[in-house]
Amino acid sequence: MAEEKKSFMQQFMDFLNKYGVIGLAIAFVMGAAVTKLVSALVADLIMPIVGALIPGGDWRAATLVIANIKFMVGDFVGALIDFIIIAFVIFMIVKTIVKDKK
Repeated sequence: MAEEKKSFMQQFMDFLNKYGVIGLAIAFVMGAAVTKLVSALVADLIMPIVGALIPGGDWRAATLVIANIKFMVGDFVGALIDFIIIAFVIFMIVKTIVKDKK
């Protein structure tokens, strides 16, 4: 018995289901949303406290000038702190999900 030929749409839907593309797309969108949320948390709630403790306040604008090279040290440190907090939040979410599956 010959296998029935599938339409392009059926083949596409089989692809989406077989490789979990829809789940991956949802995870990507959720990851982007969590990143925006945590970045806002850091920028709006945590960093003002840090800025109040540091003389001069605007530490993200701090630069280090060596010869004619200007290093944006404050911006880098801010991005590093954002990354660490985002990575920690994602770690805690994944840890909770994996614990619930066991």
